[in-house]
Amino acid sequence: MEQLDQWSDYITHALGRAPRGLREISAWTADGMPAVIRVAPVVDGKPFPTLYWLIDPAWNLTLDRLEASGHIAAIQQQVDQSSVLRLRMREDHARYRRTRDAFMTAEDKQFLTAKGMMSAFTDRGVGGIVDPDRVRCLHTWYAAHWVCPNSIGELVDALVGSKAQKDLQD
Repeated sequence: MEQLDQWSDYITHALGRAPRGLREISAWTADGMPAVIRVAPVVDGKPFPTLYWLIDPAWNLTLDRLEASGHIAAIQQQVDQSSVLRLRMREDHARYRRTRDAFMTAEDKQFLTAKGMMSAFTDRGVGGIVDPDRVRCLHTWYAAHWVCPNSIGELVDALVGSKAQKDLQD
């Protein structure tokens, strides 16, 4: 908890608001700054299936720009055309669900079950996505990728790498 206290102001500034349900800093940048935080599965009495939040400002801006320039649709097209990629995504979602489940306390599970909300965790994968073949948001995929590499994060890495190479050539 001391570590969270030390970074509280930074995390609040990076999010633009006080974090809700903050549990830990899960990934760090190369220069030692928090990049990804993990949040509780139940926040303010509601299910919160998004386990990881990307807070690194530079990566958030990069992903904002990729999303704004249509790269979600381009990545989705790759997914739609590749049974191998769809299978990898399903495996990513399953691993994410197992990881999220491991962080749940007995009280979390009891509360969610009693309220009929457990399906928010059993039926949803990365970032709360229901359809395992949909990308939906690069930020949630990339936050999870920082903690444990995944298929969509790898595609983003390739995109950013090719974009950086192009920028260097221009």
